[in-house]
Amino acid sequence: MSKVPGVDYDMLKHFAPNPGRRPLLPDLSEKAQVALMCRMLFHEGWNEHIAGHITYRLDNGTVLTNPWELAWDEVTASDIVTLDETGKIIDGDWNVTPALGLHIQLHEARPDVNVVIHNHARWSGLWANMHRVPPVYDQAGGYVDGPLPLFDEYGGTFEDADKTMAAVRALGDAKWALLANHGSLVVGRDLRQAHLRVATLEWRAKRAYEVELGGGGVALTEEQVQAIALPDAHGFPFLWEAMARRELRRDPGVLD
Repeated sequence: MSKVPGVDYDMLKHFAPNPGRRPLLPDLSEKAQVALMCRMLFHEGWNEHIAGHITYRLDNGTVLTNPWELAWDEVTASDIVTLDETGKIIDGDWNVTPALGLHIQLHEARPDVNVVIHNHARWSGLWANMHRVPPVYDQAGGYVDGPLPLFDEYGGTFEDADKTMAAVRALGDAKWALLANHGSLVVGRDLRQAHLRVATLEWRAKRAYEVELGGGGVALTEEQVQAIALPDAHGFPFLWEAMARRELRRDPGVLD
C-alpha cells in the first residue's frame, strides 16, 4: 500500500475489516500526491481560474508547489515545481507566483506547518467577503475545531513581505483563516490533515450560507464542536485516499 505522510497506518487497521487485503492507492510519488491534492481541492470549490497555491515542505527542507501557469484541475505530477527553503526554483519547467512569500514565511514561522494552501475559495470566500466567520451547523462542519481568524487588513495582492508577515502574525497558531475580501488560507502538518481542514471549512461555509438563506438555524456551541471534532492525530480515516481515487478515475494522467 502506498504510504502517505502523516497517516497512522497501525491505527487505520482498527477500522478495516480485512486490513491489508486491498491497497487503498497505487504507489504515489510526493509530486503525484501534490498534483492529486490540486485536483481534489479543485472539486471542493478552491477553483478560481489559475489562482491559488499549495506548498508542501519535505523532510529535506525543499518545498513542492503547483506552477503559476496551470489551473488546479490540469496539474500533473511532472508539473510540480521544487523550491529551496527560500522559495527559489531548483527543479521544474514552470514559474511560481510571487505570492508564495506568505507560504515561505509560514513554513519558517511554524515548524508544525508543512502544508500551506491558499485560494479564492467559493464558499468560505463568501464569508471572507462579508467579513464574517461562518457558524458551525452540523457534524461535517465540525470535523475540525479551533478558532477561525478573520484577517481584515487587506492591502492588495500578497507580494509584499510586510503584508504577508502581518497575515502570519494574524494566523498565530490557528489551523486556518479567512482573508477579508480575498480568500481562504489553510495550514497543516501534512496533506491528509490539510485536506480535511479545507473540506471541513468549505462544507461549514456552504451549510452556514444555506441555513441563512433558509431563514436561520441553531448553530452548534464551541463545546459541541470540540466534542465532535476529529482528533488531529488520526483525521478522517480513508478520506484522503477515497478522494484521491476519485481523481484517478476522472483522469489517470494526473500521475504523469
